[in-house]
Amino acid sequence: MKRLELSAEHVLVLHDVARKKLLSAFQKRVSIKFKNVELLNLALTHRSVSNEAGNKANNERLEFLGDAVLGAISATLLYETLDKPEGELAKIKSVVVSEDILSGIARELELDTILLLGKGEELSGGRTKKAILADALEALIAALYLDSGYKPTYAFVSRLIQPEIKRVLDKRFYQDYKSLLQELSQQLFKSYPVYHLLKRSGPEHDHLFWMEVTVNKQTFGPGTGRNKKSAEQEAARMAFETLSATTQPD
Repeated sequence: MKRLELSAEHVLVLHDVARKKLLSAFQKRVSIKFKNVELLNLALTHRSVSNEAGNKANNERLEFLGDAVLGAISATLLYETLDKPEGELAKIKSVVVSEDILSGIARELELDTILLLGKGEELSGGRTKKAILADALEALIAALYLDSGYKPTYAFVSRLIQPEIKRVLDKRFYQDYKSLLQELSQQLFKSYPVYHLLKRSGPEHDHLFWMEVTVNKQTFGPGTGRNKKSAEQEAARMAFETLSATTQPD
């Protein structure tokens, strides 16, 4: 593959010796090797850095490409290893490349420790945000693809995704219970679940939310969580599991 040429506006030149050592240690730890380390650095550069620096050097374009490369490799793995209908393969793929799964993989790779973030994003907890971590992983995949080609990228992604496919098949994975409950509610009652905030407790920086959900005049919960979304998910899980059990055929 022809070496990717990066224009000055799309690359952060690595003059920092400590940064080079950090990226070198990362490559050894995850068993990959970049010919163009500046491309790896770009993959780990969040847009908040470029916004503050006033240039275009960030990982957004790489993330766009990485999403497609990851999707293609994941689809290939599923096609080659599972004899299932297209619909089931699509559902499994949607889980294994979801933000929750990808951000978890990013943490396992310790991408959160080597991301370059702007000061504002750093102060707002950017290293813990799932979207930023998942995007960084996709950017890393794209950077490896552009630097080394398809074969090493396929091997790298396979190492990351195969265990997640197994977890999905074993039912040991995150499920979007709000979506599952909505589908079940429409199927059974032709109506949508309604969520209610019961209370919010704790200090401003450490809230705990209590949510309940009503389905066809039945109320379930409360579910609790550090934000409304997670509390709603917990309430939805309670409702979905109860309704699923009571509507199973004898």
